[in-house]
Amino acid sequence: MTIKLIALDIDDTLLNSKGEILPSTIAAVHDALAQGIKIVLCTGRPLAGVKSFLAQLGIAGDDQYVVTYNGAIIESVAGRVLVKHLLDRATYVRLTEFAAAHHVPFNVLDEHSTIYTADRDIDFMTVVQAMENSAGMLVRDPAEMPADFAIAKGLFVGRRAVLDAAEPAVMAEFGDDFYVVRASPNFLEVMAPQVDKGKGLAELAKQLEITAAEVMAVGDEANDLPMFSFAGTAVAMGNGSEIAKGHADYVTETNDAGGLADAIRKLALAPVKN
Repeated sequence: MTIKLIALDIDDTLLNSKGEILPSTIAAVHDALAQGIKIVLCTGRPLAGVKSFLAQLGIAGDDQYVVTYNGAIIESVAGRVLVKHLLDRATYVRLTEFAAAHHVPFNVLDEHSTIYTADRDIDFMTVVQAMENSAGMLVRDPAEMPADFAIAKGLFVGRRAVLDAAEPAVMAEFGDDFYVVRASPNFLEVMAPQVDKGKGLAELAKQLEITAAEVMAVGDEANDLPMFSFAGTAVAMGNGSEIAKGHADYVTETNDAGGLADAIRKLALAPVKN
């Protein structure tokens, strides 16, 4: 089956261990775009946090797309929103109260790339999050926010040991009502129940009239598994988690060894005719 859309995770997939895009990746993406293949970044970040990568890859315009906030918002690269699934202010209150009771750093992201937290002592990972996502940050108690305030996702953040200890309680409290995923060792995220990367990718593919068999997804972590389940071709990075590799159709080289470019060329690009 011809690949018409390639969905790419960002951290440790598109980016190498230095947080850079390899020249071989840029060249492979350019060749894919030239063959009419959609390259869709599927990420937990907001659009503002991926614009620099899109520019490096040469992905622009209102007919190219991103799946952001782990699937909570699907939009064009130009910022036209196709689909969004947000959480309401009452959920923000509930999550914040839980975090305070369990002494876990917590923040939320709204749909405009602004971080809100009730924590007066800002955890270092929240600062990193703001920097990586080009996000503003405000210290606000939920009670200070208007009744119609909505968020794209909530994030329990901090050191691995802190989240390891908190994760069972978070899952027990919120797992039945929301999509809860450990996106990385330092981020445990809560989103609307109809949200994940796979559902977002499926919604986008439907609008583009592309079948699952025509989709290739590449990732490295647990939050990439839903798009692995949807895509006809699932590729795990060689540096990825064992759970990601176990759910993939193909395991490529690591993000430092050009694994993404290799996978694109081997599995998606049509042979060049002389």
